[in-house]
Amino acid sequence: MTPFGVRLRQLRGERDIALKDMAEALGVSAAYLSALEHGRRGRPTHAMVVAICAQLNIIWDEADELMRLARVSHPRVTVDTAGLSPAATELANLLAERIRNLPPERTERILEIIKSVPASPSRRRKSRVAG
Repeated sequence: MTPFGVRLRQLRGERDIALKDMAEALGVSAAYLSALEHGRRGRPTHAMVVAICAQLNIIWDEADELMRLARVSHPRVTVDTAGLSPAATELANLLAERIRNLPPERTERILEIIKSVPASPSRRRKSRVAG
């Protein structure tokens, strides 16, 4: 599952909305929505996240967080290390090669370290969904 999929499923559950009912309201198939929740589809489009926020009646900070989770939930990631240090290239390659073998506590620790570093301005995107 992806971070977005986990949160979407959680939000649906909190609101007691069946997968097929939400899919129908969004104009997508239940199979697509299930695949999105389980990380078997790429990240959702901005328009889809906006529609999901409207369907779940979430706004402001909660909607911003769902947008952020959508951005970091692509199940297949490409890392461009051109122009970075050899160590950065090695890190990206080793992570790609070994991520499946990392114990959850190490994955969480690495995630904490990465999150503590500010994103570059070109990678930050402001997105606010109003309801």
